[in-house]
Amino acid sequence: MSDRKYRQRGYQQDDSRERGPQAPKPPRPPEQRAPGRQLQDERGPKTPNLMAAREVFRCTRCGNLLSLPVGLLDRCSRCGVDVHACIQCVSFDTSVRWECTLHDRIPARVVPKDERNSCALFAARTTVERQTGTPATGPSSSSSSATSSAKKAFDDLFK
Repeated sequence: MSDRKYRQRGYQQDDSRERGPQAPKPPRPPEQRAPGRQLQDERGPKTPNLMAAREVFRCTRCGNLLSLPVGLLDRCSRCGVDVHACIQCVSFDTSVRWECTLHDRIPARVVPKDERNSCALFAARTTVERQTGTPATGPSSSSSSATSSAKKAFDDLFK
């Protein structure tokens, strides 16, 4: 009979003397993995169903969605601020010299930052946003059409 009550390995006990040395097992070839599991598709692993992403250009003052490309005379339709201005540019940064990351390429500081300028290095500041909702079906979309589209989407899950 064993001196251990529950037959587990205890503290500071070495069971390697009892079992003997073991050789490492060779890895199984990928074709002989667990039965019932399919091999990975040649296109790679399946990705989860993520929300779609889109690149948008928004007004820095009011957050209104603006169109690209930006013209020299364009203004925000909601707040009226000039779109071709330093505050709408990718290079605008308040922590660097002349508040522009391209300060070594421009001859002088552009003032004021929220008014129209003719900077040749202007590039619109775009952000990537997740599309969390579906676009509206039209101007006459009502609550009944929203519920019917939700019901249709639910029914499509079980087809």
